Order: sequence, then structure tokens, then C-alpha cells
Amino acid sequence: MYDVIIVGARVAGSSTAMLLAGKGLRVLLVDRAAFPSDTLSTHQVQLPGGARLRRWGLLDQVVASGAPAARKVRFDAGPVVLQGRYPAFEGVDAVYSPRRTVLDALLLEAARAAGAEVREQFIVEELTVEGGRVTGIRGRSKGGQAVTEAARLVVGADGKHSLVARTVGAPVHHDRPPLTMGCYTYWHDVPLDRGEIYSRPRRAVGAWPTNDGLTLTYLAWPVEEFPAFRADVEANALRTLDLAGDLGERVRAGSRAERFRASPDLPSFIRRPFGPGWALVGDAGLVMDPITGQGIGDALRDAELLAEAVEAGLGGRRPLADALADYERARDRAALAMYEFTTDLAAFGPPTAEQQALFGALEGRQDEIGRFLGVLTGAVPMADY
Repeated sequence: MYDVIIVGARVAGSSTAMLLAGKGLRVLLVDRAAFPSDTLSTHQVQLPGGARLRRWGLLDQVVASGAPAARKVRFDAGPVVLQGRYPAFEGVDAVYSPRRTVLDALLLEAARAAGAEVREQFIVEELTVEGGRVTGIRGRSKGGQAVTEAARLVVGADGKHSLVARTVGAPVHHDRPPLTMGCYTYWHDVPLDRGEIYSRPRRAVGAWPTNDGLTLTYLAWPVEEFPAFRADVEANALRTLDLAGDLGERVRAGSRAERFRASPDLPSFIRRPFGPGWALVGDAGLVMDPITGQGIGDALRDAELLAEAVEAGLGGRRPLADALADYERARDRAALAMYEFTTDLAAFGPPTAEQQALFGALEGRQDEIGRFLGVLTGAVPMADY
């Protein structure tokens, strides 16, 4: 029997497995994919996420992969343009935007190196349940025979459409339907040494340097306009980039490296993340609109919180249910202010008088611009700001 089985081996799952295995627990980590494997993503590792990777000894590997550091940012809200540097947070002063083929594989190997057993291309077909308590999983490697594995705790790190969450009927709160659709791609020969964020009426655009000398562009429209966007993806994407200063000209001077990836399936919700024999982490437990790029950092944070709770509970230092209840409270306390800010931003309402006054007051004040950028990346608590 395993101490913990983790379903899903991307950022949240691999990080949780690495931390738990490093604490001496017997961990099985499974995923239907073979790594390296790509997935839809905003790519951004915000300052707190970077600080966790640094603490875990992994940030240097992200840098070595060729994911550039974005220490400066241009925030263009239309009438006001703010340019500044991110504040240092626990020794990290840059946002990184690694490809998911890079980041996910790096974390999976870290989990394996920490002692977790890893099974790639393993499809979980169902959970096993006895007396209302989750006891394990049943599934198979691709082309293999069905097997059943037992554990003291099964963790769902299997995304917003989580099989684990669906099976146990995890309650949902603060749920919002999709508000935006997102689309991103990569460009050759569009040099970028900073991040760029553009806010326009009913549109948002971001541009960031990523691996292999590529520039990532991300754009958001209101979700109800997805059919119109899909009718001519390339033309609509380029027209949107034309709203972002000279970004449209710059990408036309380069060349598109890969296809456009677009999705309207961007809900926001918070699930209760634990119950008898099960827990949730990452997008399985909390997902928000990607317009603020918080998903990777949230997954790293929640992996750390969950690992601490599981070690305390399975190690006998306190009842597991009490430790997991603390995990839920800590996660919600850390996430709710940014969650509400993100859902408000994703609604594409007109700028409020307070926002316009704030942007005007920030212009030309570099220290204050740095604090504002720290809020956007989660390094400065929104309530304090």
C-alpha cells in the first residue's frame, strides 16, 4: 500500500509528489501523458512561484532551460503607460514563462529523484471506495492489464475536469461561468527582454519571452465573442495585437513558430479540497480565469500547503482531517483576494474612477509602480495595497 497516490503529474501533482517523497512518504504519481508533454497554459511563474522553485532548488534548472527572466514590464492601460521593475521577493526579482514541455518535465523528474514512483501513460479509470472512503485507484497502462493500487490518501491533481473531484462530488463555491476566451502562440524573431501587458476595451494582451528565443503572445476576448473569433483566428489575433502599441508590427516582422491555441473553457471555481481518503490540489481544487496568469504559482503554493498537511496527518502528529481543513483555510485565505480581482478583471468592465485615479497617481513614481507590479504578481498582498 502507498501512503499517497497522486492522479495527475503536471505542476501541482509533480510538486506535491516531490515534496511528500522528500518527507519519506511512499508516493505513486500517475498521468495519462508521456512527458515531455504540452498543455494549454499562460506559462507564467509569478514571483512567489519563482521563490518556491528557488527554495526547492529548481529555479536554476528553469533558467538553464533557456526561459528568460523578465525583470521589467510595460503595463499599458491606454491613457497611462507604466514601465517599471518587479520588486524582489524572497530573492527572486523576475517573472519566468517556461514552456510547459520544459516545466512539467522538470518537476516530474524532481519527483522521481525525490523517491516517488512515477507511471506515465497510465489511465485512471475509477477510484476504489469502501464504506464511503476513497481507498485507491483502478486503471491501466496504455495497452496493459487493469491494476488496482491502494493508498491511505488519493490526491486529485487532474485539472479542472478532475475525475477525483467528480467521483467524490467535491462541493463547489465562488463559482463563475467562463468570462473570457484565451488564445496564445509563439513567434520567431520578435525579441523581447521584458513583459508587456495591454488593457483595452473588451480586450487584453500579454507578451513574454519564453524558451528557444521565442516570444509568447496571449490575448483575451469576452467569451461570448468566441464564435466570431474562431471564424478567422489568425486575422482576429493579429487585429488584437495591433491594439497593443507596435506589437502587431513586431510580430509581422517576425514569423509565427506554432499554431494558435485557443479555448473558451475557462471557468472559475473553488472546490472543497478534501474528504475521507481524498484531497485536491492545483486546478482540481481551485481554478481562476487565466487573464492574471496565476495558475502555475497557485499550483506550486497549494502543493506546498497540501504536502505540509499530509505529512502532519499521515505522520500521526495530528488528525489528518484537521490538517487538511487547515490546508483548505490557508489556500482560501491566500487565494480569495486575487480570485475576486481576477474575476472582476475578466468581466471586462470599464475602468472605475478609482482605477483611473490610481494609474494617474502611479505615473512616473518608480517605487510605487514596483509595488503595483508586485500586486499583479502576487508578491504584495492585495489587501495591504
